[in-house]
Amino acid sequence: MHNLKINGERLWASLMELARIGATAKGGVCRLAASEEDRAARDLFVLWCRQAGLQVRIDPIGNIFARRKGKNPDLAPVLAGSHLDSQPTGGKFDGAYGVMAALEVVRSLNDHGYEGGAPIEIVAWTNEEGSRFSPAMMGSGVFTGIFDLASTLAQPDNRSGARLGEELARIGYAGSAPLGGQKPSAYFEAHIEQGPILEAEGVPIGIVTGAKGQRWYEVWVKGEEAHAGPTPMARRKDALLGAARMIEAVNRIGHAFAPDASATVGSLEVSPNSRNTIPGRVFFTVDFRHGKDAVLSAMDRELKIACKEAAAASGGLEVEVKDFWYFAATPFDPALLCSLRKAADALGFRHRDIESGAGHDAVYLAKIVPAAMIFVPCKDGISHNEREEAKPEDLAAGASLLLEAVLEAATPSAGHHR
Repeated sequence: MHNLKINGERLWASLMELARIGATAKGGVCRLAASEEDRAARDLFVLWCRQAGLQVRIDPIGNIFARRKGKNPDLAPVLAGSHLDSQPTGGKFDGAYGVMAALEVVRSLNDHGYEGGAPIEIVAWTNEEGSRFSPAMMGSGVFTGIFDLASTLAQPDNRSGARLGEELARIGYAGSAPLGGQKPSAYFEAHIEQGPILEAEGVPIGIVTGAKGQRWYEVWVKGEEAHAGPTPMARRKDALLGAARMIEAVNRIGHAFAPDASATVGSLEVSPNSRNTIPGRVFFTVDFRHGKDAVLSAMDRELKIACKEAAAASGGLEVEVKDFWYFAATPFDPALLCSLRKAADALGFRHRDIESGAGHDAVYLAKIVPAAMIFVPCKDGISHNEREEAKPEDLAAGASLLLEAVLEAATPSAGHHR
């Protein structure tokens, strides 16, 4: 236990200043990856890092790393951070809190003149959300070798078709630092829970044991456009009718594997989208999540059967179900989890183990280094929403725990430097 304190007021002020970038009328933020708002947020973060005396580097996928040397710069660094991009109608804390909490750790070390052992690095990952460029978690995926750099940079904007690499270059964040750099010894990510459990139980700290696995799909349904008036009901090939049956099946599958499963259709496009024309084509997305890979596989089978049956029952439609993105359920490092629990006890914070239903950059980092996450409550469990809110004291508690965890991992004698 270290006798160091974070500055909760400074952490809150930094979050509020950052939230002005891309601010929305309802109190949230819109900072899509590689947008002008993303550029401004990155610029502010880099400025703050340099003011804190950190060495900043940017890799080819646009990930930003800010390094505090420590007493022994040859040791593998301890990495902590999250992301600065948001959903189109996102909140002030998703992602941004993890980056600002890591910055507050370094600022507090500077305040106390504490040098520490191994280097500490703050990271802001590129395009965690996947709302402008798909899939999500691109920056950490390229960093860990999950995604190929060239093909990821070539991914188009979901609306305009602009390529990620072109957009990163346009905003000045197509970096030249070696991809991967020095492999970290550990990775920590602080985050709001994005769910209701901690707030409902009055617990300020969640020790995240792992993240549920995810399967994403893209579904194309093809029928036949025809006039809404003269075409008899029995002779229609209504793509939207078939898609509606498939979407109902997605919901049914989620309930069938409850309470731990989730199943969502989040995007729907209808063509020609005319009120007096029978839809000829429909595109929609499916998002499945569960903590057990065997259950995800069962949900996968159910989806593909249901789509075929719905297509046949809707006038003989054509349907294509594309497996778009997948990662298995990811457990976090047991030793780091134990360290977090002990530190939370020492700090006097009530805590509980919790599983993440959302994907985070820590999922990919866990594939190459010991990784762990800290959750703090958010109001009503609301996230990916402009109403997203969190209490300053809870955010400060999470940052205090992050400070202890980072220092423990950065100590040369710690078990993570094997």
